[in-house]
Amino acid sequence: MFNRAGSLCSIHGSVSSTKTPPVIRSTHVEPSPQDASVSNQIPLHDITPRPGEGSETVELYAAREKIHTRAFKGLFRNLRMAGGALLLLIFFGTVWLTRNGHQAVWWNLPERKFYIFGATFWPQDFILLSGILIVAAFGLFFITVYAGRIWCGYTCPQSVWTWMFMWCEKVTEGDRNQRIRLDHAPMSAGKLLRKSTKHSLWLLIGFATGLTFVGYFSPIRDLCLDLFTGEADGWAYFWVGFFTLATHLNAGWLREQVCIYMCPYARFQSVMFDKDTLIISYDPDRGEPRGPRKKEADHQAAGLGDCIDCTMCVQVCPTGIDIRDGLQVECISCAACVDACNTVMDKMDYPRGLIRYTTEHNLSGERTRTLRPRLISYALALLVMIGLLASAFYLRPLAGLDISRDRMLFRENAEGRIENVYSLKVINKDQVDHSYLLNASGLPDLQLQGPHEIKVSAGQIFSLPVGLSSAPEKLSSSRNEVTFTLQDIDNGGTLIETKSSFLGPPTIR
Repeated sequence: MFNRAGSLCSIHGSVSSTKTPPVIRSTHVEPSPQDASVSNQIPLHDITPRPGEGSETVELYAAREKIHTRAFKGLFRNLRMAGGALLLLIFFGTVWLTRNGHQAVWWNLPERKFYIFGATFWPQDFILLSGILIVAAFGLFFITVYAGRIWCGYTCPQSVWTWMFMWCEKVTEGDRNQRIRLDHAPMSAGKLLRKSTKHSLWLLIGFATGLTFVGYFSPIRDLCLDLFTGEADGWAYFWVGFFTLATHLNAGWLREQVCIYMCPYARFQSVMFDKDTLIISYDPDRGEPRGPRKKEADHQAAGLGDCIDCTMCVQVCPTGIDIRDGLQVECISCAACVDACNTVMDKMDYPRGLIRYTTEHNLSGERTRTLRPRLISYALALLVMIGLLASAFYLRPLAGLDISRDRMLFRENAEGRIENVYSLKVINKDQVDHSYLLNASGLPDLQLQGPHEIKVSAGQIFSLPVGLSSAPEKLSSSRNEVTFTLQDIDNGGTLIETKSSFLGPPTIR
């Protein structure tokens, strides 16, 4: 706030950090009795910045420093490679599977159908796909409460593709120290060759990724043939190129920036943590005070902990953090630091687990509760959603009937009966052909003009016009309700009942 002398004042705080204590400056204006009364209750400090008095400017923006990760081995690395290999196999392999004469998993956007192995989903069924996403979300919440960001470290596509790109980097440019020297070296033929080879591999992986992703929306076999013969649509070239460059950018350049800044999960996942959540943690009671030493030295007699301050945990981290500083939002629980630290502990003949998966309660010497209200709540919600989704799938009708009444009100036919005309669309959602029996009810003496037996091919829509007629004296009002019934001749039973309106003369009461 401002005092009456016009100088900038505040109760506490500062817009700049100072190396010297704040100085209280007096003004040349004599304070009035009211000012003196206020200053006795609230001390006023002049914090107007003045040059040359030890103030410094704090930059809020920090430029990204390139992270050079070191190669390592270990149990969790092997688990992560297995999880990544499974994801890559599913992604690149599923698109080539066939079922019932077409691609097994295929978003057929022109016909507005989604094939997933033996099931066909239509726009009317998209609520079920929403249910799948909800189940996946609750599953992710459950895993996060129990084991933290383990999804991010082991099976998230961003992490899997980043590790794959890092492997290409190691093969072409060498390990961490070699890459650092190469980056700082002037351009030469050798450096250009290594960099070109690396980016060529990245682009090749990006192209395979883009081609496969687009292949889920356009049949992959026809897409490959058309792309390489120049007969593909322009949009096909655009989207394959777009996802190729997006993969190259995300996994090759942005990397941890996607996890830290772009991914919303990284921002809200910490609110689901509790003190019993498994997280990657450094044990300061065992590791501190840290310091270098020889393997044969008695570090305990020297007053040192088990941490030799080799920074291997930092050098292998894909996000470049020091886990010894505590849990950080950048940590993706990949356990690279655990493998690196365990390797060092083995070389020093120290017990493993200086950095490990543990809980806050465990680190503080308390008992970890596996079953707790939040975890049970997420588990129950997940089970309920799975049950509802399974029921919806099981009860989903394999046929659909859409009815549109002709815009003409009604007409009187040659027999003197009142007639309404309708356009029907019979949808066969199954993967086999079906024959259906069409009937109508709801009015006395109601007659159906049109085919009663309809055969519809697998996954097709059959459109047909039909008419309903009734004697005028049988109509109780000018607007009546009728019901169309669709029965499966092969399996029996009523599949679909759809209501519509039957209009008559307005003089009918």
